[in-house]
Amino acid sequence: MSVTTDEAARAALRARQGPGYREDSPQAPARELLWARRGTAYFARVLGGLSDAELDAPSLLPGWSRRHVVAHVGYNARALTRLLEWARTGVETPMYASAEQRGAEIESGATLPARALRSLVAHAERHLDVEWRDLPGPAWEARVRTAQGRLVPVRETAWMRTREVWIHALDLDAGASTRDFPPELLGALLVDVPRMWRRREETVRLRLVPDGGDDVVLGDGGPTVSGSLPDLVRWLAGRGARGLTSSAGELPHLPRWF
Repeated sequence: MSVTTDEAARAALRARQGPGYREDSPQAPARELLWARRGTAYFARVLGGLSDAELDAPSLLPGWSRRHVVAHVGYNARALTRLLEWARTGVETPMYASAEQRGAEIESGATLPARALRSLVAHAERHLDVEWRDLPGPAWEARVRTAQGRLVPVRETAWMRTREVWIHALDLDAGASTRDFPPELLGALLVDVPRMWRRREETVRLRLVPDGGDDVVLGDGGPTVSGSLPDLVRWLAGRGARGLTSSAGELPHLPRWF
């Protein structure tokens, strides 16, 4: 039986690490975990480029400073970790006690000293990654409840975290760009945004024409919006419009995403 390059690399890594080496279960969502981990590193790099004083500046999210964004990303990792613990133990552990508790947690976190705020994110993301790595294979299909009340397999936490770290890196307003996103991730986001709108029963009629890609029709079609895939995704995600053209002249108004 032939051995792939990836399998050989993993075998070599196991040999180097010795008996204490651990890796994701084969049942884990490998693609989404890779995106989440790369996005975690990307968010950390953007955050690392900001001075402590610069954390006080506004973010791209109305009413939130950069501090709020950082606190949210840290507490989101803790909330997703609770879902992993639910899947592993079978004991129901909600992401948040309530929407009010979630909001109060972010407001409180935004007041932490800069060093503590940075540590919150670093420690929370490491804990989440350990829970992902150590989750047994069958547990990846365990059903857990999101903050919006949806019952989903816990494997969806990898995609949930992917969106959080990549998109909120943009919200820090510190040089992050959708042009830095992996192309496959951009394609997945192009699917996810309209899916979220349909889930909330919000009708959007558009024809998207990515440069060099296939047209994407939302609803029964409407104004044509053209541009690069990174610019289209940035606009659909509600993070500003750059380099886009619309057959209607002005770009249509879009519902929020998440």
